[in-house]
Amino acid sequence: MASHIYTGSIIGLDAYLIDIETDISQGLNAFNMVGLPDAAVKEAKERVRSSIKHLGISFPRTRVTQNLAPADVKKSGTHYDLPITLGILTAHGILKEAQVENRLYAGELSLDGKIRGIHGALSLAILAKERGFNELVIPSANLKEASLVRDIQIIGVEHLSELLEHIKGIKRISPLERHPEDLPILKQEPLLDFKDIRGQTQAKRALEIAAAGGHNLLMQGPPGSGKTLLAKSFASILPSMNQAEILEVTRIHSIAGSDKEYHVHNERPFRSPHHSASAVALIGGGSIPKPGEISLAHRGVLFLDEILEFPRHVLETLRQPLESGTVTISRATGTCTFPAKCMLIAAMNPCPCGYFTDNEKACTCSPMQLLSYRRKLSGPLLDRLDLCIEVPKVTPSELMTHEVAETSEVVKKRIERARKIQGERFKKIGCFTNAELTHQQTKSSIRLSESMTPLVKQVLNTLKLSARSYFRLLKVSRTIADLEAAPLVEPRHLLEGLQYRFQSVLDGENAVLDSPLLAYQTKGS
Repeated sequence: MASHIYTGSIIGLDAYLIDIETDISQGLNAFNMVGLPDAAVKEAKERVRSSIKHLGISFPRTRVTQNLAPADVKKSGTHYDLPITLGILTAHGILKEAQVENRLYAGELSLDGKIRGIHGALSLAILAKERGFNELVIPSANLKEASLVRDIQIIGVEHLSELLEHIKGIKRISPLERHPEDLPILKQEPLLDFKDIRGQTQAKRALEIAAAGGHNLLMQGPPGSGKTLLAKSFASILPSMNQAEILEVTRIHSIAGSDKEYHVHNERPFRSPHHSASAVALIGGGSIPKPGEISLAHRGVLFLDEILEFPRHVLETLRQPLESGTVTISRATGTCTFPAKCMLIAAMNPCPCGYFTDNEKACTCSPMQLLSYRRKLSGPLLDRLDLCIEVPKVTPSELMTHEVAETSEVVKKRIERARKIQGERFKKIGCFTNAELTHQQTKSSIRLSESMTPLVKQVLNTLKLSARSYFRLLKVSRTIADLEAAPLVEPRHLLEGLQYRFQSVLDGENAVLDSPLLAYQTKGS
């Protein structure tokens, strides 16, 4: 009779129940494993043999067959080591079926029986709770991470012998006691403060609006104007995450394997990939799909410095995730969907040399170079950026001033008040910020004052906004109103929102298009 040990298979962000069936029968000495195991799972055979030997137990010298059911689901990862070992010990008679039932097991084994940490423990804990298991048995290194899931007993083990004593009742292991203050919080570098940035009043205001409503932002300016500094200081004004957001972010990083210490991520992520990153690195993928940078920035910030240095085809992959807040990756083995609700903060120079908009230094780029450079950022992608601002060079008087600017803490409190207003407004539809609203939700949730009707008509007729641009403008205006705690969107909110549309960023391109030099070069070619 085959023994049954349960574990989980990680596919995307979710874990699916796997039944490891083990049968020991008469025949030549062999250890066969079926059920679509990948190379890492197949290599478990040698780790299992060595671990059982270090327990002082002889490995079965007959035919051992294991089936990882369901057999049509690809199995990958090293967390199968522990349940595979327990399956053999149960079928071999060392353990009884009744002793191992109603538990979900996961863990990687070393050759001497030590149990190493795994990736995806948080998803396995959610699976164990949903399937009604009495206990989840995982490595001790993953205990704090899995503690985010309530209402299930979690047992942390460091050695296989320790687990066998627990199963047999010889020496019971106490389940995890949850103390939030004991969570291993991920330590971040000290954040830059808004008070240390001289000038750039409009840029700071745009960053405040972006943080309050979860909006995307593009900054254009010459080298040295402070775009990167502004983006890095943006993290200091982001509101704290709630419990649901902490669970989402920690789960993604656990699956991705980006955190070797299995921390709880209670700070909003700030991801800044280099412009040489590939589309797979940015969006996610691989033969076994893993989340990319845009998913690792979920509920936080994806900062693309020098965005026009990224290849155009890489930037175009961002269009769908920025609109839907998810990334769907299809492979031969199946389809995975990762969340990608992040704020995109992008910085760019106005031209290859960087001085097209500089009043003090002359631009050395030809009109054709300038057009080619700017067209890396397509209209549809630009349409998905809610706020676009010009960041000028800081003047000497601003650099030398002794005036004390607002601290990040003061700005953060205003943002948290605005987020709280949005949370109350959207609690029935499951959104956290204005930027997450669909078109239908925007129409039903955002209330305009009576004086807004003629202004909206004038804006639509004059600027020829697309439907997407119009709804994004409404959401930005609603965020500005939330910062004032205003119940309705008033004309002043819409007019401020209009200041941050992309027309100012395109002014430089329009100037080039109208250039007589460009017409001459085109004619000559």
